[in-house]
Amino acid sequence: MEVVNRLAAASSPYLLQHADNPVDWREWGPDALAEARDRDVPIFLSIGYAACHWCHVMAHESFSDPEVAELVNATSVPIKVDREERPDLDAVYMGATVAMTGQGGWPMSVWLTPDGQPFHAGTYFPPDPRHGMPSFRQVVAAVAEAWQDRREEVRTGAADIATQLAERAAVPPPGDVGPEQIDAAVQTLTEQFDTTHAGFGGAPKFPPSMVLDALLARASQADGEVADRAWQMARDTCLAMADGGIHDQLAGGFARYSTDRAWVVPHFEKMLYDNALLLGVYTRAAREAERRGEDAARFSDVAERLVGWLTSEMVTPEGAFASALDADSDDGQGHSAEGAYYVWTPDQLAAVLGPDDAARAAAAYRVTAAGTFEHGSSVLQRDPALPLDADIRDRLLQARSDRPRPARDDKVVTVWNGWMIAALAEAAMLLDADPAWLPTAVQAADAVLGEHFAPDTGRLARTSYRGTASTAAAVAEDYAALGHACAMLAQATGQVSWLDTAIRLLDVLHDRFGADDGGLHDTADDGEQLYLRPRDVAENATPSATTAALRADRMVYRLTGDDRWRRRADALLSTVGVVATRAPRAGGWALHDAITTHGSRPAVEVAIVPGAGESAGMITAAWRRAPAGSVVVGASPVTPTDGQAVLPLLQGRTTIDDESTAYVCRDQVCRRPITSLEEMLAALD
Repeated sequence: MEVVNRLAAASSPYLLQHADNPVDWREWGPDALAEARDRDVPIFLSIGYAACHWCHVMAHESFSDPEVAELVNATSVPIKVDREERPDLDAVYMGATVAMTGQGGWPMSVWLTPDGQPFHAGTYFPPDPRHGMPSFRQVVAAVAEAWQDRREEVRTGAADIATQLAERAAVPPPGDVGPEQIDAAVQTLTEQFDTTHAGFGGAPKFPPSMVLDALLARASQADGEVADRAWQMARDTCLAMADGGIHDQLAGGFARYSTDRAWVVPHFEKMLYDNALLLGVYTRAAREAERRGEDAARFSDVAERLVGWLTSEMVTPEGAFASALDADSDDGQGHSAEGAYYVWTPDQLAAVLGPDDAARAAAAYRVTAAGTFEHGSSVLQRDPALPLDADIRDRLLQARSDRPRPARDDKVVTVWNGWMIAALAEAAMLLDADPAWLPTAVQAADAVLGEHFAPDTGRLARTSYRGTASTAAAVAEDYAALGHACAMLAQATGQVSWLDTAIRLLDVLHDRFGADDGGLHDTADDGEQLYLRPRDVAENATPSATTAALRADRMVYRLTGDDRWRRRADALLSTVGVVATRAPRAGGWALHDAITTHGSRPAVEVAIVPGAGESAGMITAAWRRAPAGSVVVGASPVTPTDGQAVLPLLQGRTTIDDESTAYVCRDQVCRRPITSLEEMLAALD
């Protein structure tokens, strides 16, 4: 590749995709900002990510055009940013884009004054005027003209926008979340539920992972109408997504969202964060189905195939998890096309399977002559009423593997790996499907900590690429998610070193990101100061830093009994309580915490000390039957004289009559020791 701009040394695959553009891109940093001041020109800030379809389109149409590039270079300092590497920049400038245009998305195109204040914004601009949209060239020229001829007007408008955004950034007032508010939130979700296609909202429809977690937690409480309604919404949504085109019916894993209400046609990119969150959801749905005496395999099979895809396609050479698979790939004719890797026509089925098996596959996967996607092709869905031999799926998967593959974004993102490590460790313990799952989670945690964690300072890098950490500092969600992952590994392995790491990460989180009201800012107090310090307690496609930290803090409290973690968790819940109760689709993990803390079947702490007999069955049973949000640890007894560290929940625990012994506790207050599996299950129920 002939490099003609300054992105050749970037640590982001997205930036490297633009390293041969004639646009003279810079990375965000003091040198680029100083250049804008010295040249007295605006900054053109373009934000996207490697798997973004429309980012590729705009790069091909406009950023690769030498004449357009010449205009951009002459009238601005062009800066390219990977939103996954710099979520703080993405957050503050997306807020400005939405405020100015009423909508957001990627690629994000924002023009800034040399001191970083936004004054014009949009998303994708076409190469020629169409559908009432100006061309990118027209926008660039108009911005240059405004900066040249109406400078003071532009600066005044930018200052006004910055002021308005700062005023809007105020967090909601504190709010309590008790049993009445919890059931009111479930009622709100019931009213918003799509009773035809499941899920929430219209098109585009995103997997509501955190809301599903809250519904599953409410379903696991004492039986009743509200619990049954919560289970119905969670179950129906999980099954609709699993049977829909958003789910890769051959390899497993989920696409980012559905372009329609019915989960038929996805936006085909596969993001690590979606699959991490959904792995947790399907794992816990299997647990709740088993508790209710329903078919748990409908959910555990989805989780197992997701992990199969993850371990075969998404593990980096360093042992962590890659960020994404692209939506686009070569269509076999030399053209890049969205979904080309995944869609099928009846003729393509017949070429692989022969006429009889192809007819069965077409019916079971809802492949039609008219097609459900473009050019007569269909996205594979699943008709659960029609059985299909695994051999047919395997043959189609093998044939698909010969197609040109979508590109993989090998960037390692701390927060996404944290969510996946935690989900994989929990799935390893709950589903007990494959002994390799837990070592894979441990390997990923070791890789992320090895590349991203600075032991001398306790600070994290946000990302790494091919074993080298970027200079982008981690944000609050990174510390929260990796801290939660380490706490989950402490449970799953019984090793206190993981708990020590979790506590160190979460202490940095509260020390450097803490707000006066007990909540969290998204960026550190010693980080780069943007025109606005972002703080968003509400969830979107992923947990917020606040709700992620809430889950981590609560788990550490249950593992240690240290009351400062309970106080921290309660303070975080208060800052997001209003969101969780009044807009529960934006506060699912906060609602989950409230349910597991204040519900009729609150979370417990379970310590199991193996005796002379087999204890693995007792440990697995405890993971499967403990209330949502519980912690379970199992390890051999260790006395202080051994000179070995032990998890606090296991300290002082001994066996009774050398039998494997369970201690079931609530808020660190324990029942008498239990040596019978049946008695332990009764206590957990």
